[in-house]
Amino acid sequence: MATDYDAPRKQDEELKEDSIEELKSRRGGQQSASVDEDEAVAAESFELPGADLSHEELSVVVLPAQEDEFTCGSCFLVRHRSQIAEERNGLKICVECAG
Repeated sequence: MATDYDAPRKQDEELKEDSIEELKSRRGGQQSASVDEDEAVAAESFELPGADLSHEELSVVVLPAQEDEFTCGSCFLVRHRSQIAEERNGLKICVECAG
């Protein structure tokens, strides 16, 4: 609903004339007919295609840090040596953490 900001505002007497019953009846007519659902209940009914992965195993090959890499002492991410910003207490700090 558009609001006309140039229109004169209601006076105090006009605001007092609106009874509580009238306001309640207006509010009741404006409520939506939709029903609120619990999100957890709604989420249980959704199934993703191929979602049953209980019989699958995850296999990952973990490589050790290479000669040109280091582990940041702040964020613990493995970074390229070009990302070294400083060294604190024997720990190398990356550019993002030092910034």
